[in-house]
Formats: sequence, C-alpha cells, structure tokens
Amino acid sequence: MDLFNKPEEISEARGSGKDPLAYRMSPKTIEEYVGQEHILGQGKLLRRAIEADRITSIILYGPPGTGKTALARVIANKTNAYFEWLNAATAGLEEIRKVIKKARAQKSSGGRTILFLDEIHRFNKLQQDALLPDVEEGNITLIAATVENPFFYVNSALLSRSQVFELKPLSREGLLLILKNALADKERGLGSLKIIAKEGGLEHIAKMSDGDARKALSALEIAVLTTQPDEKGEIVITKETAEESIQKKAVVYDKKGDQHYDTISAFIKSMRGSDPDAAIYYLAKMLYAGEDPRFIARRVVICAAEDVGLKDPMALVLAISALKAIEFVGMPEARIPLAEAVIYITNAPKGNTAYMAIEEALKDIASEETMEVPDHLKGSNYPGAEKLGHGEGYKYPHDYPEGKVEQEYLKKKKKYYKP
Repeated sequence: MDLFNKPEEISEARGSGKDPLAYRMSPKTIEEYVGQEHILGQGKLLRRAIEADRITSIILYGPPGTGKTALARVIANKTNAYFEWLNAATAGLEEIRKVIKKARAQKSSGGRTILFLDEIHRFNKLQQDALLPDVEEGNITLIAATVENPFFYVNSALLSRSQVFELKPLSREGLLLILKNALADKERGLGSLKIIAKEGGLEHIAKMSDGDARKALSALEIAVLTTQPDEKGEIVITKETAEESIQKKAVVYDKKGDQHYDTISAFIKSMRGSDPDAAIYYLAKMLYAGEDPRFIARRVVICAAEDVGLKDPMALVLAISALKAIEFVGMPEARIPLAEAVIYITNAPKGNTAYMAIEEALKDIASEETMEVPDHLKGSNYPGAEKLGHGEGYKYPHDYPEGKVEQEYLKKKKKYYKP
C-alpha cells in the first residue's frame, strides 16, 4: 500500500466493512489462546477435556473481554459434536425447545450436541429450568457464559450439574502479546499494513484496557483506522495516538454484581488491616466508577465501630461527620472528608471488644433461656410496684465512693466485655 492507493483500497486493507478486529483475532485453537493459564495451562483439567473432546457441562464466568466466547469457539473448532449458539439476551423458550428437539434427534443417531449459551444470567428461572432435564439426561452438553457470579444468578440444580471456571482479567503482558499478534497476522489481523508502533503506544493500550482483550483490540483498530499514513506509507501509532484511541479508562465495576462486593470487601479489609494506601485506592475506584458515596460512608461508619471501637472512639465521630458531609456538601467535594475519615480509621489502633461483646450477648439470647431481670433492678416508678417488690434493695451507685457498688445485675454471671 502506498500514497497512490485509492481511498476505498486503503479502507479495505485496514479491515473496514469486515468483521471487527477483536472478532477476527479470536483464537481458533487452544495453542492460540492467550491467558487463563490457571484453567488452561498444560495438564489442567479443562485443557485436557478440550484436547480429548470430552467436555462436560461447564459455566465460564468472568469480566468482559477475558475470553469466554473465544474459548467456546476454540471448543467448537475442536469438537466432533454438533455445536449450537444461543444468546440469552435474545433467545426465548421457543429457541431452546428447537435446539433441544434437534439435540435429541442427533443423540438417537449417535451424535452429541454442545449448546453454548451466552449471558445465561439473563435467563429467568423458568428458562433455566427448561434446560435442566436435557442436561441431566445428556441430550445436550451446556457451555454457559456470564459476567455475573453464577452462584447468584444460575439455578442451583444447573450449578450442581456443571463445573464452574472463573476467568481472570488478562495480564498486561497477555494483552501486549494479543496486540502484537494482531499487528503481525496478515490473514486475520493488520499484518498486511505497514504499521509502526512507537514505544509506549501498545503499552498504554494494554495498561488502560483493564484486562479486557476486546477493548484492547478495538482501541488498536480505531488507532489504525484513524491514522493517516506518512510519506513512507507507514501508519505510526504513538502513545498520543493510543491515548486518543482508548480515551478514558473504563473501570470494571458492576454496582450490583461481583465487582461491587469484591471491591467494598477489599476496602473494608484494607482499613481493618491498617493499609491507608490500599484503602484510598479502593475508595477512589468506587468513586470513579460512580458508586453511591453514602453507601461507602455507611461502610466506613461500621468499620469505625466494629474494628476501631473503644480503642479510639473519635473514629466513629469522624465517620459520622463524613456521612453528614456527603449529605450537606455533596460530591465531588465530599470526597475529601470521606478520604479524611478513611485515613484516620485506617491508621487508628484496632479493637473489636464492643463488636464481640454484642455478638456474644446476642448468641446467648438466641440459644439460652432468657434471664429474668432481678427484682431490685425492675422499674418502681408506678403505683403497685412496691407491693410487687420491684426496686426493693436497689443500691444507687452515686451514694457510694467512686460512684460504684457491687450488686446483682444479671441472674447468671456473664463476661461479654473483655478489654
């Protein structure tokens, strides 16, 4: 390709009008697949099952762009079974029944059917139940994919008949390899073009893609499609080009799913573990992703009471103040008092005596016979209380030195507060 090519020829060479680069570069074999070594490394169960064409029902679970659908394509290319594709976002019961009817016919003639069901979390209970008998009988082998935790969104009956494999976000090194493969591949990728990737360009795309191969390849494709060749006919991808192509980093964070619970868990545990840098990082991640700051502040209040407690009661005061600041000042300024409270609580001495005391007392209330209030502690400020003996013999602590006096406060001696 040179500067005298017609515009339509340049456009065609760059892949315009064809399938997206991310789709074209989807691996065809297990050897081409990048990442997920924890489940697909040499000798791993899933890899052995794919290579032997002995796949059983599985659920692939992980963030977008980690290779769930790509892995299904690898299996489809490898298997001798019939392979059916459905997307739960568009398929209904009628489509399920058609696939199952065909699968039963194929089984009767000795064939196997694998059904790949993308976004299974979008299926309701009735739709998932429709799959169950045929999965149970072996009429279909189910490969389901989801970005949501299947233990929350998939029927327990289907879960018990499937193996769950969690796919992790791809490493920066893995994404770099995928990008370089796309630049080198002349058949499916961009190898037919003269592309020069300057230092820092691909690295920036890999860094900002947050483990998402689809996002990385899409950014590379945009960079190539929107960059004019220079006088040598070369398309030069600089770091500045990469920054324009990927734009703002999209944080992987679902406010109702796994990322929500995992991040808030890490946030609380970082405060409890006295690591202010980690706590602030997770705070920033949640705020950047649009998490409700009041939800965060409530967790900060709980941490101040549960994990700092009586070691530094001022922690709870600051936590409540941060919550009030969110309501009074609003975002984005309220991020500052929120960060102040987080750092204070993280650095404060830790003690859970109050938390343990109430937990143990509640446990006793739930499991033991409830103790009656001693007569001398019962209320006596009403007519007839004296006749019942209520309040009789009560010792008023302020009448004694240091405002303290020994008397029975519980029928049975208990030790809940343990300094």
